[in-house]
Amino acid sequence: MTSSDFVLPEFRVESLGRRLCADLRSDHAGETGAVGIYKGMLAVSRDAELRVFAVSHLATEEQHLALLDGWVPPASRSRLLPLWSWSGWMLGALAGLGGRRVGYVTINAVEQFVISHYEEQLPRAQGEVRRLIRALQDDEAQHQEDAERRAGEGRLNWVERRWSAIVWRGSSMAVALARMV
Repeated sequence: MTSSDFVLPEFRVESLGRRLCADLRSDHAGETGAVGIYKGMLAVSRDAELRVFAVSHLATEEQHLALLDGWVPPASRSRLLPLWSWSGWMLGALAGLGGRRVGYVTINAVEQFVISHYEEQLPRAQGEVRRLIRALQDDEAQHQEDAERRAGEGRLNWVERRWSAIVWRGSSMAVALARMV
């Protein structure tokens, strides 16, 4: 199942408990940032292949955000959404300026983090929430695999490894903050 096949049940997200509600707040913030990443990439990149990649994945991330917009009420969302949108845009713009390989390496790093982030939530989630998280995770895994394939064979050089570590660490810090605020 992909997120485009998902139909949200009717219930109050606040009834899920504090930790899972914080998880969903961070998921919503993350999808806001993901939309920003692809928009930033599209704003600066003139590489036709990278733009096709970004347009394709942007559509999925916009679906994810719309899904979570419909599920996570405004009062339960991160109060830092403008920051997540801006920081996502900046990350995407930097990746786009770096060229095709940097774009793919960036998305690969982001998606590896997101897959791990969703995996961490699964033990706390039940029923429809678990199905939603798994569907989102499956879509993100497809993005990660696409980015990895497009980046090509071979190991990352030391700059790419450092960049990937920075992206991972930044994503981790953003999740921690979004869970709280």
